[in-house]
Amino acid sequence: MTVRLAKAAARSDSSADSSGSSPHLTCALVNNMPDGAFDATERQYLGLLEEGSGSDAIEVRRYTMLGVPRGEQTSTRIGEQYLSLTDIYLDPPDLLIVTGSNPIEARIQDELYWADLVELLSWAREHVRSMLLSCLSAHAALTVFDDIARIRLPTKCTGVFSQHVDVSQPLTVGLEPEILLPHSRWNSVPREALEHAGYDVVIHAETTGWGVASREEDGRQLVLVQGHPEYDPSSLLREYRRDAERFVHHERDDSPYLPYHCVSPEDWGLLERTHHEIIEGERDPPLIDRYPFDEVGARAPWPWRSMAKCFYANWLTSVDQGRG
Repeated sequence: MTVRLAKAAARSDSSADSSGSSPHLTCALVNNMPDGAFDATERQYLGLLEEGSGSDAIEVRRYTMLGVPRGEQTSTRIGEQYLSLTDIYLDPPDLLIVTGSNPIEARIQDELYWADLVELLSWAREHVRSMLLSCLSAHAALTVFDDIARIRLPTKCTGVFSQHVDVSQPLTVGLEPEILLPHSRWNSVPREALEHAGYDVVIHAETTGWGVASREEDGRQLVLVQGHPEYDPSSLLREYRRDAERFVHHERDDSPYLPYHCVSPEDWGLLERTHHEIIEGERDPPLIDRYPFDEVGARAPWPWRSMAKCFYANWLTSVDQGRG
């Protein structure tokens, strides 16, 4: 295994394993996803780091932010396996990944963890060779670094969409000119604003906006990802199920949005009919119980997997080459 997990009980400045060898790269993973997606998100990013690193060892140190609401089970796991976020400042990693998070506030600056996120991103800009920021964290960086505000979309952008790739960029070496990529978000930032701020938009679609953009500053790299190459085949379907369950149980009043192309073509018809029954009927919980979510999710396609592995391999290579 090329990915090693730093233990919460270990000092963050101890990166050698029991054999005395040091990892080729160190990566800090800040997992800010809610409890329902917390474990899956960790697994997805670790899997891509494993696939992209080849035979080189990467030590991954896991962190989260205190402003994200947690239940008892996830809190216990964080206490046992995750490091305190303050430890990251004692020993800067080569790489920093900050996941997205469930947006609770209309203004990103009103999120409970905003001050901690601003401090982390501002520090990493000076001390970390490359940051890869997902979704809300990418929007936060644009707000902090470039004074670019995100824009609320009229409807949720959710599904698997065709994207155009600038294959001339180092991050996209080996990718096809057109790929499929999942998106799941309520907010966006116009491509023109990114380009005006000096970012290269390397993956984009007219229907969804930009998927990936990057910029180099004083030898340090910033990679912003609005799409979700880390998603597994059933991620979008699980998100929809959580939203639909909250809707039928009257925990939320806004109707769930059905993600485009989130299941196999043969399963789409029944899912679409079930969706219409959920949003147009009596908000009947048995509708959720009757639909075979697990079975359908198990056979959902994964057409973006090879793209994701190639993209992460390119990212790791770019950081390694940047070290000289």
